[in-house]
Formats: sequence, C-alpha cells, structure tokens
Amino acid sequence: MNTSILSQNIQDFITQNSGAPITKLALQKNPFPETDWILILNQIEAKSKAKDKLPTWFATENIIYPSKISVEQTSSEKTAAYKASLISGESLIDLTGGFGVDDYYFSKKFKNIAHCEINEDLSAIVKHNFEQLKVGNCVCYADDSANVLKESNQKWDWIYIDPSRRNDAKGKVFMLKDCLPNVQESLDFYFEKTDSILIKTAPLLDISAGLSELKFVKNIHIIALENEVKELLFEIHNHYQGEITIKTANILKQKTETFEFVLGDSVFPFYHLPQKYVYEPNSAIMKSGGFDEVSVVFDIHKLHKHSHLYTSDELIDFPGRTFEIQKVIPYSKNEMKTELANQQANLTTRNFPDTVENIRKKWKIKNGGNLYCFFTTDKNDNKIVLICRKIT
Repeated sequence: MNTSILSQNIQDFITQNSGAPITKLALQKNPFPETDWILILNQIEAKSKAKDKLPTWFATENIIYPSKISVEQTSSEKTAAYKASLISGESLIDLTGGFGVDDYYFSKKFKNIAHCEINEDLSAIVKHNFEQLKVGNCVCYADDSANVLKESNQKWDWIYIDPSRRNDAKGKVFMLKDCLPNVQESLDFYFEKTDSILIKTAPLLDISAGLSELKFVKNIHIIALENEVKELLFEIHNHYQGEITIKTANILKQKTETFEFVLGDSVFPFYHLPQKYVYEPNSAIMKSGGFDEVSVVFDIHKLHKHSHLYTSDELIDFPGRTFEIQKVIPYSKNEMKTELANQQANLTTRNFPDTVENIRKKWKIKNGGNLYCFFTTDKNDNKIVLICRKIT
C-alpha cells in the first residue's frame, strides 16, 4: 500500500479532479513527481466510480482505493446495508473480504467481524479505510481464509462468503464448484466453525443449480437495485431440513419492494383476458420464478401460463411496473398498420414469437414516448398487443 497519496496536496488534487476524464488528465504532466502518476490517476478514477455506489467512502477523507475494477466488482452500499439487515449476532467471519463494503455494514450488526483477504495490499487498504470510517470492531487478516479458520478455535455465529468465479469457467451458466473457494467442497469444514453460512453468488447463477450443490438451505434472497438483479444469496443452517423460502427485494430510491414465497408449494393461479390494468413484476421476482405465487398472493390474473404479465380491474400496489390498458388489439397486419405503424412507443415482448428489434423494424416504430406496448399471448393462445400508459 503506497501511503504517499495520503499527502494533503495529493488528496486535494484527487478530490478536485474526481469525475474528470482520465484520458485528458493522463496527458498532463504529473504535478507530484515524487508519487507515481498512474497511481494518482487510478485513485481519481476509482473515487469517481465510488461517488454513487459508495457515497460513505466518497465523502470520507483519506480513503485509499484499490483498482477501479475492485470498486466496480464490490457490493454497493445499498445492497450491503440490506444484506446486513438479514442476519445478526456476536461474531461473523468474511472469508472473501475484498474492499470491505459488506463488512462495514455487518460491523453495525455484529460485535466482532473478521475480514479475510489473501491480497496483502488490499487487506492493508481495508484496514486503513476502516480506521478512517471509525470501524473499531473488525480485524483484518491478510491470509487465505482457510488458514485463518484452521488456526482459530473460535466458533462463529456466521460465515459470509462471496466466492469468485474462476477465470477458466466458460459460458453464462456456471456452478459453485467453478468458483474459489469451492464452497461445496469445503462445506463440512465450514460447519465445524459455524452453524450458519451466508453465500453470495453472481445473479446469473441458476437457483436450481445452486440448490443442487448445497445442503441445509433455509432461505434464498434475491436482491435487485433499481430493478437490476445484483445478488443471489443462499442462507444455510447446519442440519436444517425444512421448507425453503425465496425472498426478493428490489431496492428503489423511495422504497424497497419485497415479495416472498415457499419454494415448491402447490399454488393455482388465476387466468383472465386483459382487464383494466396490467402488471409487470420487478426483476427480482422474475429471477425467483414465483410467477404463479404472484397471482395468488396479490389476487390478480395471469394473462397466460408463460407470459408472466398480470391483470386486474381494480388498481393494486404491485412490486413492479403498473400500466393502464388503453386498447387491446390482435397482432395482425391491419391492426398494426392502423394503431402503431410509424409511431413512437416503448415496446416489451413477453411470451411472443418475435423480438422487439424485429417489431420496430417491421412496423417502423421509434423508441420512447409515453406509449407502452406489450406484445404477448393471452390465455386463449392468441397473439395480442396491449397499448398502455404507465402509472408506476
């Protein structure tokens, strides 16, 4: 860890230039020849990335940032705060500490935190930053977490782990065994040190794939930020054999939309032709696969088994987007020419044989405006278009 960047002049320069184009700054002469110019530029770029994602770090003096990639890959403060609200206790050990954002928020819920980070430089940065952030209950270990666990006689209330995907793992779908550390392989060892484990995985991990590799899963948490799924969490408790609950959260500026259901319960959704309103679930619910449960919990109708759009005559508060249907037309040449050709509209397809791109091209529909159109299939297997105005 290079501490020369902590000099007041350099810190002032970093703050003043936060948000400035790095390519322009890189062409300037280094005003601090005693410190590596690339290092200073990296600090400016990483701090710029942190402005919205990590406002506490951004607003705190004398913070040292790792590479901009580390900042991009770390949890946002909003998702870290929500995650910390899920668990609590006396002690937690984070086996893959990284930049320490999760542990900053865990430190507010636990008396003692251990941050394990095998990268010595990053571990030193986190230790320094925690001092600036007034985190006094976290010990940083610059070591492999397996060694820390082996050498410790402590029984932890929780183990938290965010395994990283190996570079050689191919394709979009991957398994936990493709990650480091290999959680599946180490699970029995972890349970010698705790009874409760929270595992963060990439949002693209298939839920059923995760369940096939893990045991004793009690809860699965799906966390979205502004309708983009960011984290998938598996909460496991030693010897747990009960039902598995899926809990979704979509963190928005003014509120957090939540929804939960028991995995595998038999539910019987309602179906109906389009009524006055149509609802599109948020991305966390879409990831959960609880489409039938949405119909039953909110007492609204599905348009079709595979459309994942819902309708009602009475307006309800719904975790997702809500639209008022102005017109329903069959997807036909004459109707499209009359209603939508050469218009401006926001298009969405759900259970429909064509893509948005092709529909736009075919009917010369420009993107944007106040009109929202859903190209979908109704309960009678008819291809239809819902022409709507957005409510929320």
